[in-house]
Amino acid sequence: MNSLLFKSVRELSGLLVSRQLSARELLDASLAQIDRCNPALNAIITFDREGAYANADAVDARRVAGLPTSPLAGLPIAIKDLEAVKGMRTTSGSPIFKDWIPDYDTLMIERFRAHGLTLLGKTNVPEFALGSQTFNTLFGATKNPWDLTKTCGGSSGGAAVAVATGMLPFADGSDMGGSLRNPANFCGVVGLRPSPGRVPSYPSVNYWSTLGVLGPIARTAEDAAWLLSIQAGDDPRITLGCCGDPTIYREPLERDFTGVRIAWSPTLGGLPVEKGVRDALEKSLTRFTDLGAIVEEAEPDLRIADNAFQVMRALHLVNTLGAHYRNHKALLKDTAVWNVEQGLKLTGEQIAEAQAQQSKCFERMQRFLTRYEYFICPVNQVLPFDLNTPYPTQIDGTQLKTYLDWMMSACRITMTSHPAASAPVAFAENGLPVGMQIVGRYGCEREVLQLVHAVQLPLAQRIPHM
Repeated sequence: MNSLLFKSVRELSGLLVSRQLSARELLDASLAQIDRCNPALNAIITFDREGAYANADAVDARRVAGLPTSPLAGLPIAIKDLEAVKGMRTTSGSPIFKDWIPDYDTLMIERFRAHGLTLLGKTNVPEFALGSQTFNTLFGATKNPWDLTKTCGGSSGGAAVAVATGMLPFADGSDMGGSLRNPANFCGVVGLRPSPGRVPSYPSVNYWSTLGVLGPIARTAEDAAWLLSIQAGDDPRITLGCCGDPTIYREPLERDFTGVRIAWSPTLGGLPVEKGVRDALEKSLTRFTDLGAIVEEAEPDLRIADNAFQVMRALHLVNTLGAHYRNHKALLKDTAVWNVEQGLKLTGEQIAEAQAQQSKCFERMQRFLTRYEYFICPVNQVLPFDLNTPYPTQIDGTQLKTYLDWMMSACRITMTSHPAASAPVAFAENGLPVGMQIVGRYGCEREVLQLVHAVQLPLAQRIPHM
């Protein structure tokens, strides 16, 4: 059954549709792997085994009866513990919500249910997804499957670990400052941050925000694309849209990259980057040039993104956590309190300046990607760090000012609103995975996944020995 767990989503779909494999058998295999690996890793923190088996049996019954069924029906998934799932505890990693059981599904969960995915539980997150280190006071820390003393990143850390170890074929996640890209980077899998609006989010406190987006985590680009094919798509309740037909993401990703121009930046404008990251990514450049692509060292000027991200993030947290700050401040972690208080201090002038800077970041990347089709750079500036370290405070001797500074390489790309993925392309000398951040033209998620597909290391090299 181990070989079954690491088959591609396309292969699993074929086995399920042809009834060579039942959804119940696949769920059995997935839960057996969870029972074997999860106690040491703490990736999945809430379970609904009864509901999962009920769904799997219903999918099998539909196929036996010859009724129309999605090609993804019966594939198991666990949901990031930010997303409300009707009848399933949803905590956001916070003691404020330790007993909350929603009475509704979000739009994404509606889509998962409509396609017959088997929802078996929830994946672990940092408190309110703040900080790319997956730990909280309710469930503890999620460990990196490549080294149990190291962090798996975050905030979609439980999702990345579950996927990397074969507990799930794919998982959902969300990304504001790197929360899809960072854990994928640390765990040796693929995480895609789509263009804002590609995957609609409902309900939301701010439908116009471009900071946080939903997207897929998977072992390969193709598997990520298959999940995106049901995450994406227009919805009449959402203002951002124009998604087009999402089933295009199930088409093959093979492409000729001969002559394609790719810009490479080792520091994304002078950010401190750990030597182990720089060395691994430099060596991985041959994976791009071997395709026949033209790789040149060049970068857009995104230094203004740092202030824009800090301000817009703080403003967002006043919007989303302001009431919790007023009513339950003692239950919020220190970094959450700090971030909300930064937002409460903002002036109209500061907000206006940050909005203008965000627009300039978008414009600069747009112009830059008329000369190049892709921009590649580090996902994050450090290798996976100690599990007991909340966040790095220095990089190779350079002191960092805030708990976000070690991941500004991801935050800067967020402020451009362009699609970006972490592609598993290398290992550092200490044996830990290193991902390359691949940024594409606005709205070109499929093209980003095509390049990830072309350069990702073979899956056999990326399965942790658990």
